[in-house]
Amino acid sequence: MKPITLRLSGLQSYREAQEIDFTELCETGLFGIFGPTGSGKSTVLDAITLAMYGKVERAYGGTQGIMNHSEDTLYVAFTFELESAAGVRRFRVERRFKRTGEVSVSNTLSRFIEVKPEGDEVVADKLAEVTKAVEERIGLKMDDFTRAVVLPQGKFAEFLSLKGSDRRQMLQRLFHLEQYGDRLVQKLSKRARETESALRTLEAEQQGLGLASAEAVKDAKAALDAAGLAAEARRAELDAAAEEHGRLARVRERAGERRET
Repeated sequence: MKPITLRLSGLQSYREAQEIDFTELCETGLFGIFGPTGSGKSTVLDAITLAMYGKVERAYGGTQGIMNHSEDTLYVAFTFELESAAGVRRFRVERRFKRTGEVSVSNTLSRFIEVKPEGDEVVADKLAEVTKAVEERIGLKMDDFTRAVVLPQGKFAEFLSLKGSDRRQMLQRLFHLEQYGDRLVQKLSKRARETESALRTLEAEQQGLGLASAEAVKDAKAALDAAGLAAEARRAELDAAAEEHGRLARVRERAGERRET
């Protein structure tokens, strides 16, 4: 993400409208923000975070307390560029807040805009949808953004101390490795569950068929062959018995004929 411009007004010490042109600052590749305590250095970073995600971590309730006490409205607009294989694309995030009570602030404008040569295109214009559009374009949630891109005061130690799943998930989002991390685990878990289910189905079918191992099939074939041989022997005995029965019947018939004569 390359910053282009930042406009803000009514935010902390920046009561009047201010604009920062980062294109001039980035010409040398590196720049610093310097000034005495309370001069508004951190507020510049707060303005970027507020524009991107609609809240500031160090502010009470995310927004209350970040508005200048003498103003009733707060406005931020941050323009940045993203570079990918498809080329460079420029976006602008705008948000406006209004004081609604002594300590309460409400959002009255949220827009995520793609800046194109032919004209601006509003991609999202609702609070939650704008934040979602930002997360989808840069691939970072607010926690990741404030840990790896804009580190609030006192948060660098927290970034270094991230452990376990927090570190893994943040690195996945930073380098777009979700398909090799949690998504891969989910895919493998699903495949394992499907395989286990198929195995249980096959085991149930096998139990219904009885013993059907290769050895059992071999033994059954041998028993079938033996039964076939035994059946052939019985058929031969039956044929011999039938032939003997026929011979004896003929002998008895002749003996009867002699008695009659």
